[in-house]
Amino acid sequence: MKGRSRFLPGAGSTASNLVLFNNVRKSFPLIRASSSSLDTGSNTELDAVSSFSEIVPDTVIFDDFERFPPTAATVSSSLLLGICSLPDTVFRNAVEMALADSTCYGLKNADLRLSCFVNKALVNVGGDLAKLVPGRVSTEVDPRLAYDTHGIIRKVHDLLKLYNEINVPPERLLFKIPSTWQGIEASRLLESEGIQTHLTFVYSFAQAAAATQAGASVIQIFVGRLRDWARNHSGDPEIDAAISRGEDPGLALVTKAYNYIHKYGHKSKLMAAAVRNKQDLFSLLGVDYIIAPLKVLQSLKDSVTAPDEKYSFVRRLSPESAALYNFSKEELVKWDQLSLASAMGPAAVDLLAGGLEGYVNQAKRVEELFGKIWPPPNV
Repeated sequence: MKGRSRFLPGAGSTASNLVLFNNVRKSFPLIRASSSSLDTGSNTELDAVSSFSEIVPDTVIFDDFERFPPTAATVSSSLLLGICSLPDTVFRNAVEMALADSTCYGLKNADLRLSCFVNKALVNVGGDLAKLVPGRVSTEVDPRLAYDTHGIIRKVHDLLKLYNEINVPPERLLFKIPSTWQGIEASRLLESEGIQTHLTFVYSFAQAAAATQAGASVIQIFVGRLRDWARNHSGDPEIDAAISRGEDPGLALVTKAYNYIHKYGHKSKLMAAAVRNKQDLFSLLGVDYIIAPLKVLQSLKDSVTAPDEKYSFVRRLSPESAALYNFSKEELVKWDQLSLASAMGPAAVDLLAGGLEGYVNQAKRVEELFGKIWPPPNV
């Protein structure tokens, strides 16, 4: 039986969250370019672009692991749902062991018991993934806590304690948090403790800058989703300004966020997700991580010809170009809850709300499923 997988890059971050495979025997190397030039015709476009950014498979089918090996992983509600739908997956035991956990089992309150089971399941699967990939494992924080800073921090501490019990060190972990103001503030406080965070659902420069100021380890921007919104809506000042300059709004946001991070010496790494085609990828070369669909990766890998005038493998984003970028006084403020709320346009508001709704629905489905199958067989 085959399963679908979405992975983070080896240095840490995330694509979406479904990782289903049945028989993984080893960890895998990074996807990296070789050092020789394409001028000889012996390398592929994938080799060329990988010399500028870490290219990460967005959707990897089991049979394709050798071609596009995962370097890190994300564990999430959608992953747990997928595992439970395939009883013979290698991770099924991790979920069943969570449902048999005596600590959770002894809790009288049904809601607390279910929450305990979910935490254990996420960490058990995350621990298994940490043995299979060389990079970091990002663990989704309950999206229902997106507007509760202290709730996010408590949840991360709970998950981190469980990871410690199974000997997964903190440097192998990221915690995936929505980029609400409360999530960004939680990231700031967690990073001050040395806990690595991964902020997702970033759809505006204000979110990206606030996340950067918070010191988030990884910031994820969904290029294609902004483009999709722009095709069907108008009235967002940031998107309208990009379009008036002849720029794609998603690519423009990644460029601006990258320049902000590098011009002012911030530590955050930037991930471009929802990349739809090769031209998107070429336009993002130099960003830390690019999440690319399998069909795009295959197209890059299949091309072994030297670049011609159609494809110019040029680093588009660099610290040198970032140093020349000019930001307005309004963009260089110290972001707070009020300024973030006023600067987020309708696109960011809509897309953040939609993303959270989807994640919340998945989290509820996991609890409903666990409630039905608990206790597991032989317990």
